[in-house]
Amino acid sequence: MVFAVQDLHIEFGPRVLFDSLSFVVERGERIAFAGQNGAGKSTLMKCIVGVQEPDHGKVLLPKHTHVGYLPQDGIHISGRPLLDEVLGSVGNIVELQQTVDELSADLQKLDPAAEEYRDTLEEIGRLELILQDRDAASLRPRTESILRGLGFADKDFTRDCGEFSGGWQMRIALARLLLQEPEVLLLDEPTNHLDIQSQRWLEQNLRNYRGAICIISHDIALLDNLVTRTIAFHHGRAEEYSGNFSFYLKESKTRKEILLRQAKAQQREIAKTQAFIDRFRAKATKASQAQSRIKQLEKIELIEVEDDDAVMSFHFPPPPPGGNTVVHLEKVGKAYGPIRLLDGYDFRMDKGDRIAIVGVNGSGKSTFTRLISGTEAPDSGKFSFGHHTQVAFFSQTHADVLNNEQTVLECVEAAASRETRPLVRNILGCFLFRGDDVFKKIGVLSGGERSRVALVCMLLKPANFLIMDEPTNHLDFQSQDVLQAALAEYPGSYCIVSHNRQFLDPIVNKVLEFRLGHAPRLFHGNVSQYIETVEAEERRLKENAASTPSAVTNADIPGIVNKKDARRARAQERERRARILKPLQNELEEVELAIAEKDDAKAAISAELEKPENMSDNQKLMELTQQYQSLERETEALFTRWEKLSTAIEQAEIELAAGE
Repeated sequence: MVFAVQDLHIEFGPRVLFDSLSFVVERGERIAFAGQNGAGKSTLMKCIVGVQEPDHGKVLLPKHTHVGYLPQDGIHISGRPLLDEVLGSVGNIVELQQTVDELSADLQKLDPAAEEYRDTLEEIGRLELILQDRDAASLRPRTESILRGLGFADKDFTRDCGEFSGGWQMRIALARLLLQEPEVLLLDEPTNHLDIQSQRWLEQNLRNYRGAICIISHDIALLDNLVTRTIAFHHGRAEEYSGNFSFYLKESKTRKEILLRQAKAQQREIAKTQAFIDRFRAKATKASQAQSRIKQLEKIELIEVEDDDAVMSFHFPPPPPGGNTVVHLEKVGKAYGPIRLLDGYDFRMDKGDRIAIVGVNGSGKSTFTRLISGTEAPDSGKFSFGHHTQVAFFSQTHADVLNNEQTVLECVEAAASRETRPLVRNILGCFLFRGDDVFKKIGVLSGGERSRVALVCMLLKPANFLIMDEPTNHLDFQSQDVLQAALAEYPGSYCIVSHNRQFLDPIVNKVLEFRLGHAPRLFHGNVSQYIETVEAEERRLKENAASTPSAVTNADIPGIVNKKDARRARAQERERRARILKPLQNELEEVELAIAEKDDAKAAISAELEKPENMSDNQKLMELTQQYQSLERETEALFTRWEKLSTAIEQAEIELAAGE
C-alpha cells in the first residue's frame, strides 16, 4: 500500500462531496478519478496531499512516502534559470552531494588518527552509497531529457522561469515531479497545455513510471492507454471499476441498467405485498399474516437509482450564406523580432473545410488564428476574406477582457443577438453554469470559468466561419460532447486549435501542422490519421538514414546517365555521410567506453571500501573516497556529453535522409 483514504467526509454548506469515502492505492497502480466538474476530484487530490483538511476521516500515508502533486492551475515559478530550478527540485540529491563535498574538505584538515576523522570518513561513505543508489551521476542528463520531452529547447535552459507563461509554468512543475520520482503522482489535467508531441512523450513516460499514479484528465485516449482502474464520483458517492476509462463508461451503463431492473422488481414485490396487506388487514383469519407482511415492508432497504444529470444540447445559430472561398492568404509573412513564423506562405480555406490546427507550442498556431480572423495584420503579403464571410473567434485572451462587474447571465445576454437571446440559459447550462451560477459576478470566477463564459459568448454569434483556440481546455466530458455534437451538425466552416484527439477526430476533415522553422503543412483526414502519417514518415527517415549508401540508384540521382557517374555519386554520398556522422559516432563510442570504464572503476573502489583491512586504515579510506568522488564527477560529465552526442546524431541522420 502506498496510501489509503479512510472514511473521508467533505461538504461545502449543504452540499456533500464525499460521505465515508474509503479506498486503497497499491504500489505501481494507475488510477483515473472520473466524474463531472464539481464532483470533488480535485478536492480529493488536495486532501490526499494535505493541502486541504477533510471534515471527517483521514488519509493514511506510510512513513517516508513522498506524494507529488500537479494542480490544474495557480502555478508560478520564478527567480532561477529553468535547468537550475528543475535540478533543485531533487534537493535531497543536490544537498547530499554538497554535504559530501563539504565533509571531504573538512577531512583534509583533520588528524587521520583522530576519532572525528574516522566518523567523518564513515559518514562520507554512507552518503556516497545513497548517491550511487539514486544514480546521481546521470541526474543532469535525465533533467535535460525530461525538459526536451516536455517541449523546452536547449536555449530555454538558462532562461529565468518567470519568463514562461502559464502553460509552460505547468510544464516546469511537471518536469520537477518527473525528476523527483515520488512514490505517488497526483496529476490534475496534466495535458491541458501540452501539444501532441509532448502528450505522446508524457504518455510513454507515465506508462514506464515506477510509482503509483492518480490522474484527472479529459483526454480519453491518454486514460485508456494508461489507467487500469477508475474511481468515479457522482452525487457524493464513489464507485470503483477495474478497467480504463472506456471500460468505466460501458460498465457504468450496465450497472445502471441492472440496478433499474432490480429496483423495478423490488417495486413490483412491494406493490404485491401492499395489496395483500390492504386486502386482508381487516380479516381476523389473515390479520397476523398481514402484520407479518407490514413488518417485512418496514425492513426492506429500498434500491435507489439516482437520476442522471440532465443532458442538454444546443445548436449553432443558422449561419448566413457565404461564398465558396472562406479566407485566402497570399505570400504572407509574419515575424516577432528574429522569430519568423511565416515566410511567403499561401493558404486558402474553402467552404466546408473543417480544419484542426496542431503543432508544438510557440510554432505560430495562435498567431495564425489571429491572422485568419482579421484581428492581426500580416507583416507582408495579402490577406482577404471570401464573399460574405462572417467570423466568430474564440481566443483564450478573450476571457481577460470580460466585464468583471457583470454577472455571467448579463455578460452572455449582452453578447447574444435578438435571435439567440432565448438560447442563453440553455447554452449556459450546457457549459456548466446552472442554477444560481449564472448570477455570479465575472470578477469572482476562476480562469477556467471565465474561459467558458467567453466561449459561450462566441457560440451565440451567428457566423459561417468559426475559429476556436483550445476550446475544450476547461470543459468536462459532457460539455465536450455537447460542443462536439453541435459542431458535427454545423453547416459552416471552422478551424480549431486543439490537441484533443477524442474531440477532434469525428469532426475534422483536414489537419494543418505547424513546425518551428518550417512552413505549415496541410494533411487530409483527422488527427489520428495525421499522427499515423507523421509516424510513418519518421520511420522512413530513420530507415533511410540507417540504410547503406549503396541503396542509391541511378533513378535516385538526377542527371546521372551512366554507371560510372552513379558510382562517383554514391562515393560522394558515402563521403558526405561519413564526414558528418563518423566523427560523432566515433566520439559517442569513446564516451560509452569511458562510462563503462568509470563504472568498473567505481565498482572496484566500492569493493575495496568494504574490505576490513581498508576500513581500519584511515589514510587508505580517505584516498579511496576521494577517488570515488572524482569518478562520480567525471561520470556525470560523460553522461551529459553522451546525451548531446546522441541527439546530434539522430538529428543529423534525419536531415541527411531528408536531403537525399
